[in-house]
Amino acid sequence: MREVPRMRIGIDVGGTKIDAIILGDDTGVRKRVRRETVSGPDGVLCGIRAVVDDLLDGHDPAAQQVTHVGVGIPGVVDGARGMVMHAVNLDIHELDLASILAAALGTRVTVDNDVNAAATGAAHLIGGAAPLGYLNLGTGLAAGVVVDGHVWRGSRGGAGEIGHIPADPNGYACLCGQRGCLETVASGTALAKLWPSTSVLPAVDLFDAADRGDARARQVRGVLVHGVASAVRLLLLSTDVEDVVIGGGLSNLGERLLEPVRGVFVDWSARSPFLASLGIVDRVQLLPPGVPAAAVGAALL
Repeated sequence: MREVPRMRIGIDVGGTKIDAIILGDDTGVRKRVRRETVSGPDGVLCGIRAVVDDLLDGHDPAAQQVTHVGVGIPGVVDGARGMVMHAVNLDIHELDLASILAAALGTRVTVDNDVNAAATGAAHLIGGAAPLGYLNLGTGLAAGVVVDGHVWRGSRGGAGEIGHIPADPNGYACLCGQRGCLETVASGTALAKLWPSTSVLPAVDLFDAADRGDARARQVRGVLVHGVASAVRLLLLSTDVEDVVIGGGLSNLGERLLEPVRGVFVDWSARSPFLASLGIVDRVQLLPPGVPAAAVGAALL
């Protein structure tokens, strides 16, 4: 009897969109769909069901079998139970997501934090066996560390929460209750506070204004760039991963962000033989634009 090819579905639930893919036996992306996110437990569940229907539209169950659905979602996630808690941006306090979806879809469902999923996807897409750090520059700032193909979670699941490491005791107040956290200077939330803008792309607006010579914009860009560089340095020094991949919304700035960040590393290395010896300049890269890392990682969970 001919073996039925298997495929996995990966879903990245974000604050504004749900990005979903089908991953084949060869771990190649077979199909990709997107829908706008509707907040609240019912809205998120309906959105996930809708993208699964979109992915399987025209699919012949006899020809291929869905063996797994993985979901990456913001908030505190109990991966063992598939429970989502405190997903503030999605207006979810507590949701037994894995159990509800498994019953609705009739297949195995795994749920994890979206940054962990993106780290897993980045490690797979970039390749290589060396440990990798993924730095997510989104609404907040967080990281994922992948070792031997698996996310390192720490003893209580808090590994990678570097956005809430205080870097400046006299800095801005953070929503976590501390002061001077890295997230207050290197995230979408930080950008919105330091550079209020009506632009659809506030980060691009900031960099454009800085390029035109706006003094305030240049100062804010410097704060953002140094914050990102500090986060990369912290991740490298604390975990000694081989490479750090920068993803998330702010990474769409591309070389406009990466070039000045590397410039900070060059300056630091010129003043610190220790940092120079680590080759920090060459150990940071951007996630290629348009790559559905979190959805791919969710499928691989």
